[in-house]
Amino acid sequence: MDDKKIINVLTSSKTIALVGATDNEQRPAFHVMEYLLSQGYVVIPVNPKLAGQKLLGQAVYAELKDIPQPVDMVDVFRNAEAAWGIAQEAIAIGAKTLWLQIGVINEQAAVLAADAGLTVVMDRCPKIEIPRLGLAKSA
Repeated sequence: MDDKKIINVLTSSKTIALVGATDNEQRPAFHVMEYLLSQGYVVIPVNPKLAGQKLLGQAVYAELKDIPQPVDMVDVFRNAEAAWGIAQEAIAIGAKTLWLQIGVINEQAAVLAADAGLTVVMDRCPKIEIPRLGLAKSA
């Protein structure tokens, strides 16, 4: 994935569903959600164990299909095996991008999503890419 495509994803996405969101402040998913919120994105946490609660002030949903608004990007903090099912869910809700975090590599999920018209970013982290590409908003 070239930088132009990543810049396009990061500048055109406004609402991000973060699958695998956690309230554990030691986990990368927590810090990435916190960072994305600080950058002005609407971040919707998805985690069935936390559904119905608030995480960083945002309502948590059990599944992507439960989110009551359109989602631009689905950011995946789950293992590679789970990515296939999440790709199917991202397609079903009409997401524009499937973003698989660092270490989440699933070529079949990537092909499925791409064939359905989604942009796919794999094995990258927006918290790293935003400042690297000069897109960070000052705090």
